[in-house]
Amino acid sequence: MGLTVGAIADDFTGALDLANNFVRAGLSVAHVNGVDESAPAPADVDVVVVALKTRTAPIEEAIADSREALRWLVRNGATKFYVKYCSTFDSTPSGNIGPIVDMAMDELKVAQAVAVPSFPDTGRTVFQGHLFVGDRLLAESSMRHHPLTPMTDSDVVRLLAPQTRRAAASVARGHVAAGRVALRDELDRLTEEIGPSIVVVDAIDNNDLQTIADAVAADALVTGGSGLALSLPAAWGLNHQAAGELPARGVIARSSREASRLAPTSRWRSTRGPSFASTPLDSAIPTSSPRRWTGR
Repeated sequence: MGLTVGAIADDFTGALDLANNFVRAGLSVAHVNGVDESAPAPADVDVVVVALKTRTAPIEEAIADSREALRWLVRNGATKFYVKYCSTFDSTPSGNIGPIVDMAMDELKVAQAVAVPSFPDTGRTVFQGHLFVGDRLLAESSMRHHPLTPMTDSDVVRLLAPQTRRAAASVARGHVAAGRVALRDELDRLTEEIGPSIVVVDAIDNNDLQTIADAVAADALVTGGSGLALSLPAAWGLNHQAAGELPARGVIARSSREASRLAPTSRWRSTRGPSFASTPLDSAIPTSSPRRWTGR
């Protein structure tokens, strides 16, 4: 089976998170840093995740880099697309999440895209359109003081609306709890009522993510944090093996030496064996030599 899913991520570690979740869900994945127009995408994987540096780049640069990556993925045969951003919706009032999603919707000619930043396994959830970090609203978390993207509002629609040329809307958890058909009906109703739109969908646990994945399985484009990648392969009928059956080997990449980042590395070393340490710069992988992750 060849390339089916093309993903673009707004930074290196976010791309690794997304790749890891696709692997956990049973897919084979190649992770590349940027794209080389002259080089083909790996043909023997289900997913290619392109790591970019667009989270805080100037808007026009971020759009251009994302468009180049998306077109490269299209040319290489991808039919499903994932725009990945941080689960804490890191952005400014002008971008870059909204402009990149707008670009992807234009390129793929889709009328609606869901926005699902929730990643319950890491404490990121959305309820009534408000993003929580653990038991705190986003605007009451440490993200409020982020030096580049201070998050002073927790309402994801309110954060998104100034960034997009489309309508920004939300779907509350009641529609998600009602199941796949009810959620799909609500998404379709919104398209008919407000036209082209980006729709923030509540999710407070992994069951919600699976319902969302099932409801949008036919969509060409989804957007969100990396949490939704755990559920989409089953909805797409692409999962080759059950989650949790991966061999006991892997790589942990960390971006800092803070305690929360060091703990997983220590656990891996104590339970899984050999490891090595590197910085993001040391780990830079040229497109011509993609890193392949596979559970098969």
